[in-house]
Amino acid sequence: MKNPTIKEQSRFMQRLPDRTFVFFNTIFMIFVMVVMIYPFLNTLALSFNNATDSMRGGIYLWPRMWTMSNYERVFRNPLLMTAFQNSVVRTVISTAGGVFLCSMAAYVLSRREFIMNKFTTVFFLLTMYIGAGLIPMYFLYRDLGLLNNFNVYWLPGLFGAFNIIVIRTYMQGLPDSLVEAARIDGAGEFRIFIQVIFPICKPVLATVGLWIAVGNWNDWFTTFIYAPFDRDLTTMQYELMRELAAVIAAQGQAAADWSLQQGDAPPATISPIAIRSAITIVAAIPILCVYPFLQKYFVKGVHVGSVKG
Repeated sequence: MKNPTIKEQSRFMQRLPDRTFVFFNTIFMIFVMVVMIYPFLNTLALSFNNATDSMRGGIYLWPRMWTMSNYERVFRNPLLMTAFQNSVVRTVISTAGGVFLCSMAAYVLSRREFIMNKFTTVFFLLTMYIGAGLIPMYFLYRDLGLLNNFNVYWLPGLFGAFNIIVIRTYMQGLPDSLVEAARIDGAGEFRIFIQVIFPICKPVLATVGLWIAVGNWNDWFTTFIYAPFDRDLTTMQYELMRELAAVIAAQGQAAADWSLQQGDAPPATISPIAIRSAITIVAAIPILCVYPFLQKYFVKGVHVGSVKG
């Protein structure tokens, strides 16, 4: 057997720190991956497990007693399809409109020749920290005719100061020669924005778009406050919230009735834990379907937008 030479030993010792770092970094990332994936797998297992058996606990990655009753309970709601359609339309309109309007405002703020740049930026930042509160906002929406109106879902959220600042930060890192060359060719500001700036801002626009989409998809409070009486305007998250509240109330009432008659707690026929898990999976599926297509833009947009100023 050939003994390693001094040169080979020296090369191995030089690479040892790098290999050690890769080894421990791989172990750490596997641990982080397991920690992040486990809650979702546990929720998935609970959603397919029998409600009565779920109360015993001890379910981790695999259902102990398979059943579809939890999902049957969720999809039994006759308004769920209407709520799903409203949530999809709301999310699409809010995301498309919010990204476009915020990017236009960000383009204006990114131009050094805009003399009101600093004042406007500070004014936008103040809106992130100062708010009138829920009651004045309710009266404002009432006076604008937005109560029990579909426009309340997308119109107030088109303009987001934080999103504008993020997009502006990204645009400030773009070469000024792109805009100057377009101006030399005779392009106006709107044409420069549409044909030059907007296409090369895909990473940050996808990032902001995902933020807006997730926020609108998960929102049930707007329906609860501003459109609670029109069932045609209900949203998916609001209906799922109502379903979970009904299950909790039904279980509490059943327990109270049983304790009055028998003096002991009744056997669980429905489980808020199982229903909540099924609701979580149903609500998360659309976002999980969209995220893989935006992941590369999302990661790049967050990275670039955070280091360029």
